[in-house]
Amino acid sequence: MSTATINTVTKMLENLPEVVQERAVEHLREYLEEISDEMRWNENFNKNSGKLSEMARNARKEIAEGKAEAMDFEKL
Repeated sequence: MSTATINTVTKMLENLPEVVQERAVEHLREYLEEISDEMRWNENFNKNSGKLSEMARNARKEIAEGKAEAMDFEKL
């Protein structure tokens, strides 16, 4: 974010009552944490997508060869 954008958000917050400022900052903090989590998830997914594709191919092959069993969710 540019300094101008941060300054704009800061000015917007400064015009609010302190209690509302605190709530807004908490919402912003939670939102930023969610974005960070999503970015990490996407990065990990992109790093491992080749492995996931290989695992899916192997699973399809085992199913086609009759080596796979249907999952019994009662045993979990």
